[in-house]
Amino acid sequence: MKSAYELAMERLEKKAPSISLSDAQKSEIAEIESLAKARVAEKELFLGEQIHKARACGDLGEIEALEKQLASERRRIRDEAEAKKERVRQATQG
Repeated sequence: MKSAYELAMERLEKKAPSISLSDAQKSEIAEIESLAKARVAEKELFLGEQIHKARACGDLGEIEALEKQLASERRRIRDEAEAKKERVRQATQG
């Protein structure tokens, strides 16, 4: 007798079959993730330094603006990376 988990996984596989990626595609996706992490880290360093300076000056408005900018940059970089990874995945189904 199958467990509820196994039955759910079977239904999921029917609705959205899993895609098998080639080693080259896996490598490309890993490279995209690595570059995205590096870009996020770069933004965090740059804007983090500016946030630190603004805190030292007590400029609350500047701190808030920089923190919003950092959050926006993180989101943009991650969204771009996800779009690139999806294009790599779709190349399999092409």
